[in-house]
Amino acid sequence: MKKILIAFCCVMTFSMSYSQSNLDIANVYIKRANSVIEESIDYKEALALFEKAMKYMDTITSPDIASLGSRIYFELEDYREAQKYSKQFFLISKNKRSESYIQQLDLFVTINEELELQIAEENRIAEEKLQRQKELQRIDSLKTVWKTTSAKLAIKVDSIYSFNKNNYALYTKDNKFGIINDVGNIVVEASEFLYGVNFEGYIVLQNKKEDPNKIYYFNTFKGTGNMLPSPSDFNSISTHFGKVMLPRSNGRLVTYPNNSYQPMVYDLNVNKFVKVSNQEDLFKTLKKGDIIRKYNKEGEIKLDKDWYIFGGHLGGGVHPLYVENDYNINGYLFSVDGSVTSANSQYKYLGAFYNSKLEAINGSTRVWLNQNGTKVAALKDATANYEGNSKVVKLEDGAYQIFKDGKIVKGTESLEKMVDYLRKFN
Repeated sequence: MKKILIAFCCVMTFSMSYSQSNLDIANVYIKRANSVIEESIDYKEALALFEKAMKYMDTITSPDIASLGSRIYFELEDYREAQKYSKQFFLISKNKRSESYIQQLDLFVTINEELELQIAEENRIAEEKLQRQKELQRIDSLKTVWKTTSAKLAIKVDSIYSFNKNNYALYTKDNKFGIINDVGNIVVEASEFLYGVNFEGYIVLQNKKEDPNKIYYFNTFKGTGNMLPSPSDFNSISTHFGKVMLPRSNGRLVTYPNNSYQPMVYDLNVNKFVKVSNQEDLFKTLKKGDIIRKYNKEGEIKLDKDWYIFGGHLGGGVHPLYVENDYNINGYLFSVDGSVTSANSQYKYLGAFYNSKLEAINGSTRVWLNQNGTKVAALKDATANYEGNSKVVKLEDGAYQIFKDGKIVKGTESLEKMVDYLRKFN
């Protein structure tokens, strides 16, 4: 029992000695903090010394130390800490009439006033931050709405060709051709036509590039279109349209159906076949002008020593020629001067004659001829140049959008650019 008592006394003595040592160290830092304030008014340095002192003190029992802490934090505008030390001062200060008490009370009131202002400012800043967050959330929400609407106005196709003067263009999707206008309306879906051409104000769509048996034509001047009649409607034993020439601005389209002794000439404006109205009168005129030597009731004409099956009229006095038992075009008669061009040696297919020119094709070569078959400068498509203000933009995902008058358009729907859209809701 004596041993336990002796041990306890030793521990108590050591603890009191250690506590006394810590208090001495704390007082050194407090003294230094006061000196810094008196000599250089450096409250930041004083704070560093004061905080070191606090590490060696469990509680503040001295009103002077509490007052020092309150003053340091006050000068550094940390009013919450200043208020805490000021309250500690009043807990341990017994003399309410002392000058230090009165000074601390005055400081305490000032601290409370400044703290109220500080809290009010913090609340204002917090409210502003909250409002900014709400505004950012609102803007993010508007951006999401804009992006969703913008996505709906995207045109999901593989490519869009140039618009013509009448605001129509070809487009492709999944290797098929369709027709679109400059506000994003799909006029003809890209569903069955594997080839398309836009020339001189007309668009022609074919179910095959070579020897098609289905052709759709669209008049961009009128904004209307239709299917060509079946090749068998032109010639009962024809199964496809054969070679299809370029449409001309007068609405004439020439094709060369199989099993036929004449090309098919079709008027895309009035939707009907074009044939010589009185073939015998034409023959008489050609014979009278010494263009042909003879003709018969079977629709054959004689040039020099050879007889040919008369193949109709391509315009401008140009007439295709065939020979019996051969559906391949043999040649062309240019009645303006009586010249004859062999289809085998020069140009196999000729298109419709209009505006002093007609298309001529041999293999993959295309040239343009005048009325007597002489090669001339290439025809410039007067409808090729787009005059509108729509702009086609390809998106990152491969889809397209059309911008017109500063807005994304698709049919009757439109959407401002994101900047303008957000500004509208400010």
